[in-house]
Amino acid sequence: MTDDQAWQAPGGPPPVVPGYGPPAAPVYGPPQPAPGYGPPPPAPGQGAPGQPAAGWTPPPKPGLIPLRPLDLGTLLGASFRTLRRNPRPTFGIALLVQGIVSIVTLFAVGLPVLASILRLDTAAQEDQSAIVAGTFATAAVTALLAVCLSLVANAWLQGIIVLEVSRATLGEKLTLRGLWGHAKGRIGALVGWSVLIAVVLALTIGVFVAVIWIMVATLGAVGVGLGVLVGILGVLALIVVGAWIGTKLSLVPSVIMLERLTIGGSMRRSWTLTNGYFWKTFGIQLLAYVILSVAGSIVTAPFSIITPILVYFVDPNGTGSGYGIAIALIAYVVQLLVTLVVAAVTAIIQTAVTALIYLDLRMRKEGLDLALAKFVEARQAGAAGLADPYLRDQQAA
Repeated sequence: MTDDQAWQAPGGPPPVVPGYGPPAAPVYGPPQPAPGYGPPPPAPGQGAPGQPAAGWTPPPKPGLIPLRPLDLGTLLGASFRTLRRNPRPTFGIALLVQGIVSIVTLFAVGLPVLASILRLDTAAQEDQSAIVAGTFATAAVTALLAVCLSLVANAWLQGIIVLEVSRATLGEKLTLRGLWGHAKGRIGALVGWSVLIAVVLALTIGVFVAVIWIMVATLGAVGVGLGVLVGILGVLALIVVGAWIGTKLSLVPSVIMLERLTIGGSMRRSWTLTNGYFWKTFGIQLLAYVILSVAGSIVTAPFSIITPILVYFVDPNGTGSGYGIAIALIAYVVQLLVTLVVAAVTAIIQTAVTALIYLDLRMRKEGLDLALAKFVEARQAGAAGLADPYLRDQQAA
């Protein structure tokens, strides 16, 4: 005989019969994994899944840009912040360079064109066609010379701005004296590169003009038309070839100043860095140029509209009174000053774009971002006597 009633001691709790008794309290929330299942617990010193570990810090961004390859928005934004972050030395140098360029362009380029135009009023009828051709050639040549002068100035300015960009990337903010200190020993190479650009462009333009002049002088009326045609096609060809070579060698000032190579070594280095990135380099530089040109035109265009209106109100009959001439002269001086300031600002941003492209290509091809991050972390840890991270031999070490 069996007894299915559980035995209990006298005075003890009532027995629990399987399948009977009060229901268990409900459990709310996500189901808990059974022992032995689910992800293992984090190891000591590590965070939970999906969360950074204790003590982990993101890659440092000490200054101008994050220490990683740059996208288009970051690159363009950093180029605009270059001026805002340290305006005194950058704007001062750019204003000096653009002032020299404007003065030289005004006298060396504007006067020959003005003289050629004035000759049309006093020349005989049979000489009109030759003078027109000569005026066109003079205008084309002087325009190319102005472009050459601007390229030389920008090459020199880029060498200074790249120092500001490189030190700002490391979180440093240099004075004008500090910039000159970092440029010590490299100004000669930078000037030599600018002179080389000027000589090559001058020889190219000289040969181009000589060919047109020979056509006009030897072929008469046919030569005039042929010279104009050759001039137009030649200018287009010079623009295409110049854009290609200029893009491939656009990083030379940055290499000269940061890697401290010779002119020849800097040319080879720039050519190598842009391999595989030609269209990206060209496209970003062209985009920045278009943006800055449009912005500059918006700022300076009102002067071209306001000046004639003011002169008309002062001298409505166009008698050439002293008040009208004074108003026109004052407006022209103000416009010239505003144009100079705008040119200085745009030159800083344009050269900063090229300097940032140089840093971006080295990050993508050589891991410069890792070397810079290592440098910043060591400096933050209090290390002294650190080597320049932009030198290639130091980066490899």
